[in-house]
Amino acid sequence: MKTFIIAAITADGFIAKDDRHSPFGWTSKEDKARFVKMTKEAGVVIMGRSTFETLPNALRERRNIVYSRKANPADPKFAGAEVTQEAPHALIERLSKEKNHAGDPIQSIAICGGTSIYTAFMKAHLVNRLYLTIEPILFGKGLPLFKEDMQIHLKLIGAEATANGSLMLEYDVNYHGTSGISTENKQK
Repeated sequence: MKTFIIAAITADGFIAKDDRHSPFGWTSKEDKARFVKMTKEAGVVIMGRSTFETLPNALRERRNIVYSRKANPADPKFAGAEVTQEAPHALIERLSKEKNHAGDPIQSIAICGGTSIYTAFMKAHLVNRLYLTIEPILFGKGLPLFKEDMQIHLKLIGAEATANGSLMLEYDVNYHGTSGISTENKQK
């Protein structure tokens, strides 16, 4: 199963100013189009409660799964979403046995944020691809893509610069190999 992270980040590496800041106000139209296309193709989106609450409502034409310890699934603001507390491995295992809306096995899952959810799935070694859009904007401070120390190698699969200066990147995630970049400091 393809499990991918899709995120927009500022040129200084932040996904938002804080946990109430929606990415939909500052990202490019190309990033928004990429997000819609890829998440609809996946059919399943996973996000944390804070990220979900930045949306006006659940994402249409996608199965919305929201991580939360506090959310009441009967609360109207969670209409159209499934609330879970499952460990990432357990959730992916369950979804791998389920069917999509067309009755076919689920083939792809989009991890849509925020920082804690990106970190949990990456640290669990469940992410196959990383789709980043680097936007030409600086926040100076904010929420990073990941919140814990890790060293995971990436292989660039594709890169596209947009007319407005955004850079859309696609990486293959390699948990056990190398990217060809040495992380050791060598003395001369």
